[in-house]
Amino acid sequence: MASIFKAYDIRGIYGKTLDEDLARKIGRAFVNFLSCKKVIVGRDMRPHSEPLFQALADGIMAQGADVVDLGMVSTPMSYYANGTLGADASIMLTASHNPGEWNGFKLCREQAIPISGATGIKDIEKLVLANDFPAAARRGTLSRHDIIPAYVQRIRGFADLKRPLRVAIDYSNGMGITEGEVLRGLKNFEIDPLFDILDGTFPNHEANPLHEETWEALRHKIKSGNYDLGLYFDGDADRVGFMDEKGQIVTSDMITALVAQVVLKRNPGAAIFYDLRSSWAVKEVIEECGGRPMMSRVGHAFIKQQMREADALFAGELSGHFYFKDNFFTESSALAALYVANLLSQSDRPLSELMKPIQRYHSSGEINSEVHDTKAVLQRLREKYAGQGKVIELDGFSVEFADWWFNVRSSNTEPLIRLNLEAKRADQMQKHRDEILALIRA
Repeated sequence: MASIFKAYDIRGIYGKTLDEDLARKIGRAFVNFLSCKKVIVGRDMRPHSEPLFQALADGIMAQGADVVDLGMVSTPMSYYANGTLGADASIMLTASHNPGEWNGFKLCREQAIPISGATGIKDIEKLVLANDFPAAARRGTLSRHDIIPAYVQRIRGFADLKRPLRVAIDYSNGMGITEGEVLRGLKNFEIDPLFDILDGTFPNHEANPLHEETWEALRHKIKSGNYDLGLYFDGDADRVGFMDEKGQIVTSDMITALVAQVVLKRNPGAAIFYDLRSSWAVKEVIEECGGRPMMSRVGHAFIKQQMREADALFAGELSGHFYFKDNFFTESSALAALYVANLLSQSDRPLSELMKPIQRYHSSGEINSEVHDTKAVLQRLREKYAGQGKVIELDGFSVEFADWWFNVRSSNTEPLIRLNLEAKRADQMQKHRDEILALIRA
């Protein structure tokens, strides 16, 4: 059975691979590993998040650390609490976009610095398996803290809405309802909500913006009404997707370029990261706006570390994660939504028109192929393309040519190869996409 201790978090199926006993051990191992004294803990709306929280908190306190219980919050709010409350560490109980039977833990050090497989999750797994914890001199205490008002006030401070907007929001029955407190009641921001009752069984659709079919309800609403913008939060609200006034999904690399324009207007010359699957247009827009474009590998732990090292103000990832120095180099989906809304409200053009100058190339989108041996596939591609263009091995294998580029990466968790490809013309994109897919699937 695959371990629940993953590359970026701990995640399993409640009652099968994850239960209260394991949560208690994870709490003890977490304190033992970090030697932390004060741990912020938040949770999402899944029915089993509460019993798992009780067990996790018991384990943390048994090892002598104090627990600050945030109650039900979005993941960005838990990061904000970690950074502002002077904690040594934080844990967010959530399985993000996974279906309702899943749950898990997102772990951070102080200042919301993420703990990944390489920087602690695997060490914590060893401690859990050994189950040999030293007795604490004292039992930790449990206190409550409502972080929501402070987070809402902080992020609302970035609102600059010049004309009224009508916005349809799909909350997915998830923590976007809480994250959305930032947007509710704002002047010039009228919200028409979908699925705005917290329900961790996800009765309407999976809270995963990467699955095209989960956008249908939002698309239907936008096409049947008169809206300026559509927003879609995932389960724990650390991701947000965007839809234009015509019901077309706006890809997250295009949103990265839009937000970069706003950030750079306020902060000329700032460093901004984009993940290596993003359109060439993102780099170009950052340069045109006087910023310093910086390419990052995929995955929140890597991006956050690179942002800190470069003191970058903003980063965007193709999966819908948007990171801000203003939230301790972590996600704030409400802030990303606000920046796009600001831009829209300061223009007399609809979102589809604002996108046109950025939509310069033709993209394949991310195409997944199941393969037996990912290393052999990458080697085949190296042999064919390595001498032909500029090779980048930041994450998987990328090659840039004068008029097209591609990236292939293997999945961290499944026997999959992921292809992203872009070209200056649609026929070029299709030709090269089919060539590379044939090599991948040979």
